[in-house]
Amino acid sequence: MFFLLSGDKKIKKAQAQQPENNGKAKEIFLSGRFPVVTTDSVEGRDIAKVLGLVCCRGFDSDEAFFGMAARAMKKGAQAITGYHENVAFHPDGSKYFSCYGTAVMFAFEGSEKPLFPLSMQ
Repeated sequence: MFFLLSGDKKIKKAQAQQPENNGKAKEIFLSGRFPVVTTDSVEGRDIAKVLGLVCCRGFDSDEAFFGMAARAMKKGAQAITGYHENVAFHPDGSKYFSCYGTAVMFAFEGSEKPLFPLSMQ
């Protein structure tokens, strides 16, 4: 029975170490201003710059997902393409989530201004 309870301790410890930027990233994502897609492009938008791979891991799926989004926003990304996630199941009953994708910036035409300037500062 002890091994079943040890997973809860890991989750609580991971949540205590969660960066405060995850809350802002969650707010921006849920408002629809930061797309995360599994495809290599975002419909209706041209990609101007690829900023690179972003990833985050954690014992909670929200922590891993929004941590990844926060890291992308910190790089100046306006979206994540090629999103993937993995879940590892440990013998103690806990789960370990890994989320990763490619951080990208969109191209803007003429005098068009960015729809959603993102700053995690």
